[in-house]
Amino acid sequence: MPLALWALTLSAFAIGTTEFVIVGLVPTIAHDLGVSLPSAGLLVSLYALGVAIGAPLLTALTGRWPRKPLLLALMTLFIAGNLLAYLAPGYSSLITARVLTGLAHGVFFSIGSTIATSLVSKDKEGSAIALMFSGLTVALVTGVPLGTWIGQFFGWRMTFLAVAALGLIALLGSLILVPRRLKQGQPASLLQQLKVLTEPRLLLVFAMTAVGYGGTFIAFTYLAPILQQVSGFAPGAVGLIMLVYGVSVAAGNIWGGKLADRHGPVKALSLIFAALALVLALFSLTAPHPVLVVLTVLLWGAFAFGNVPGLQLYVVQLAEKYCPQAVDVAAGLNIAAFNVGIAFGAWLGGLVVSQQALTDTGWIGALIVLVALALTRWSGVLDKREQHRHEQHKGAQTTC
Repeated sequence: MPLALWALTLSAFAIGTTEFVIVGLVPTIAHDLGVSLPSAGLLVSLYALGVAIGAPLLTALTGRWPRKPLLLALMTLFIAGNLLAYLAPGYSSLITARVLTGLAHGVFFSIGSTIATSLVSKDKEGSAIALMFSGLTVALVTGVPLGTWIGQFFGWRMTFLAVAALGLIALLGSLILVPRRLKQGQPASLLQQLKVLTEPRLLLVFAMTAVGYGGTFIAFTYLAPILQQVSGFAPGAVGLIMLVYGVSVAAGNIWGGKLADRHGPVKALSLIFAALALVLALFSLTAPHPVLVVLTVLLWGAFAFGNVPGLQLYVVQLAEKYCPQAVDVAAGLNIAAFNVGIAFGAWLGGLVVSQQALTDTGWIGALIVLVALALTRWSGVLDKREQHRHEQHKGAQTTC
């Protein structure tokens, strides 16, 4: 793989770290800035909203920009957002920093696949995309625990400074290594994206994504305060437990992809959502017991991100069937749906924490995931009905 691709992977690593490291720093930021836990948790929601808005809207607006200058501009914005977080004098400026960084995140992953594939031959395109996205997985395994540890021992501001330094290295790598001329496909117009949003079957999968992912973040956003205040772990131990979670996520992501390939996305997602709901409910019971809660977090990671490959595969399959001219747009909007789910989950988790016990986030998250399971089963029923109609009317196909 070319060195330029590794620069993209490092960028993905830095971006993934800054998105999820905030989870381990919620109690630290809340204490330092004198805000409530729900207010600190809102930093997760607002970042995710920045991604959700940035991915479809800014990608359409910058569709005609040359890829390399756009990539460098995004990484510059990413660095600026993290430096602003490092220097933030108060809560409001930290919110601004998170939203700006989220906007850069959304567009980066929208254009990242195109850039990655332009760096390699046709037969290596899949591997190139996988390598770039591995930066996110590695961030969960190493970047988030390390960033949490830095924040616990040196202050949360130093975590953002370290991420900004990573972003600077990635920017310089992209500046030096990424070719000036990159292939650029036909940009997706905003109107084309809106057409995707009028297809009911795709809307159903976007809802599955947002609700299923959102259920996890009701509890995950407040994992650090639960581990400290309910389980009794010292702040320094939270980073180690996040490491356990990250390793489990990496394994679950691979397992979830294989399950979707073997049994199809609907069956795979049904199994994963059912198991995830069970684990979240179990988390509410095991939270006061240190050993049991670590084992639960290990299981949680495996199922929490195991649904990502299946959801993305399902969106692509349905888009190829109903909107074949906008498959990339549909895939990008599903990334936005993930982040809408994160924003929704973190916000709802904040309401739970402000009015009920911290441990209630687990079983309430489980109920939300069960809604995603019901939506998945309904989509499977619609697939069977469509297949039956297709057998009766050969050759009929709906396109945007």
